[in-house]
Amino acid sequence: MAEGQPGMPVSGPGRPDDDRLYEAAKRRAEAIQGFYIHLLIYAVVNAGLFAINALTRGADGAWWFYWALAGWGIGLVIHATTLLRVFSPEWAERRAQAMVDRSKRA
Repeated sequence: MAEGQPGMPVSGPGRPDDDRLYEAAKRRAEAIQGFYIHLLIYAVVNAGLFAINALTRGADGAWWFYWALAGWGIGLVIHATTLLRVFSPEWAERRAQAMVDRSKRA
């Protein structure tokens, strides 16, 4: 029976499987975009804090900008690990499957 005839699924973007895959890919792309925005704001704000600290500390003043850099950096690392799904329940399964696939190719 040829594709497109009654009883056979029609291929293309209108298929439910394709729609689910597209929606999942779109959510993933939006999550990655959110991380890049977070990273850009982190860099701009911390560069500004560095500039303020450098211009106002005086000859014997202390550096304080790195506290914000470190604190926010921890949040950025947490954001990255959730984006990369390192701590997701499926991570160990995906990693194990990748190891099996790699050993089969060797």
